[in-house]
Parts: sequence; C-alpha cells; structure tokens
Amino acid sequence: MKTDAEYLQLAIDQAKKSASEGGVPIGAVLVDKDGKVLGAGHNQRMQKKSATLHGEMDALENAGRLPGSAYKGATMYTTLSPCDMCTGACLMYGISRVVMGENKTFIGGENYLRQRGVEVVNLDNEECYQLMQDFIKEKPQEWNEDIGV
Repeated sequence: MKTDAEYLQLAIDQAKKSASEGGVPIGAVLVDKDGKVLGAGHNQRMQKKSATLHGEMDALENAGRLPGSAYKGATMYTTLSPCDMCTGACLMYGISRVVMGENKTFIGGENYLRQRGVEVVNLDNEECYQLMQDFIKEKPQEWNEDIGV
C-alpha cells in the first residue's frame, strides 16, 4: 500500500490537470481501506460551468455508485482543506479519513469532520500551497467565486 504522500501526489496530479484546463487547481483521490483507488477527480467548476463539481465531488462521481460498505475505512485525499459541501459529502458516505495537502490557503470543515469522528491529517504540502497561490494571484475573481465570496 502507498503512503499518504504518494496518494496525495495522485491528487496533486489531478490538481495540475485542472490547472492545465484553466480550472481551479484542486484535486482529490478516494482510496478504500485496502489501498485501492476508487475514484480520482479535480475541480471542474470553470470547465463545466458547474456549481458543485469540486475536486472531492468529482472523485466521488468518478468512483461511481458503490455500496455503502465501500466507503467504510476509506480515505479522501485532497489538495486543499475541504469546503462545507465536500465535508458534508465525506460525512454522508462515512469516509473515515481526510488527508489534505494544505490549509494555509483555506480552512474548511476540518473541525466538524473531527467532531464527527473523522481522522483529519494535514500534510502541509508546499506544492499544493504554491498551486493555489499561483491561481489566486492570476485569477482572484474565480477563486472568490469558487469559495462563495
């Protein structure tokens, strides 16, 4: 089984894919308790003109319809602290762990996840941080729109 840093790298690859498409550079990967990648995705709000297609939501969508047991013990790897919507989706499906690349750019529902028994890990990854800083500098209006400002 891969390490948290290795799975996060898969999410970073997704974030870079979004950036290459002109989107918000946030990526996510859902991994089951046995280390199998169930789904990977990236923020596509700009690309698909979607109100809800954040990285975590795209990873869940790409995982497809799964039995509830598939999410038990699963980890959501995401390049940025999950927003309230993505936090809710993780809770709804009973995802046990959330591993984020960074939360200096944005702090989402981390405390709520912890209160609900989810293990939350921040890898404080510099590449994740820099991807976001570059995007915010280049496209501040799109960033503010993405977080609902």
